[in-house]
Amino acid sequence: MSSSARTKLRNARRITIKVGSSTLTYDSGKPNLDRIEHLVRELADLAHSGLEVILVSSGAIAVGRARLGIDHRPKTTPEKQALAAVGQGILMQTYEKFFAEYGLTVGQVLLTKADVDNGKRYENARNTFETLLSYGVIPIVNENDTVATEEIEFGDNDTLSAYVAKLAKADLLVLLSDIEGLYTSDPRQNPDAYLIPLVNEITPEIEELASGGTGSDLGVGGMVTKIEAARIAGEAGIPMVIASGEEPGLVKAVSAGKEVGTLFLPSEQVEKRKQEV
Repeated sequence: MSSSARTKLRNARRITIKVGSSTLTYDSGKPNLDRIEHLVRELADLAHSGLEVILVSSGAIAVGRARLGIDHRPKTTPEKQALAAVGQGILMQTYEKFFAEYGLTVGQVLLTKADVDNGKRYENARNTFETLLSYGVIPIVNENDTVATEEIEFGDNDTLSAYVAKLAKADLLVLLSDIEGLYTSDPRQNPDAYLIPLVNEITPEIEELASGGTGSDLGVGGMVTKIEAARIAGEAGIPMVIASGEEPGLVKAVSAGKEVGTLFLPSEQVEKRKQEV
């Protein structure tokens, strides 16, 4: 079942990729240029092969913190918003530079939860993605941290990426993390933990495994938010894979149908409805 499910991923033509702060930055918050360059090269290769790529990128607050020399994690909303305002510009400059080396143009898309909750704004955002992709532009998405408050924020980019995949009608969502996928227990604490390659359904047992999962110091999300992202994507008929962002080439491996990370499948009923539409 796992191999046939993986094989179907080769048919994905539009892919949303989310990359976390811990993958993009050092512990100091400074951009990990080597990793970013490898990621960009991989995504550029996918784009040149004819796939449509949407990147959801974390890291703005961490990068802003490093640039301003702040050694503590921001706690208040104004602090987070200020650091995001500084860091987002630096991140976009970095992406612009690296993608340009491969002849590709990027476009910044900043969203709040209101953009996916409001029908008209949702449609406007969808049209923006469609137009950018029709121009061959790589949309780079982040939450609009400089204006988002607790009432209108997604909370983390795992959730955001699932909404983006749904909004943009992606065929596949890939979450690049500092862990290889969903394990039977935390592999950093239990040497006997093993990777779960395929999740057909998000059961209470899966949720319990996730609640004991990992989270990095740099980002907001742990495994719980990734399971929630899988649920949102699955309800839209979109398969999702969690894979390591520390090893180059894994997005291409996932899109080629190779057994990498943990694959979450949408329910058969949802997938059938999507195919009928």
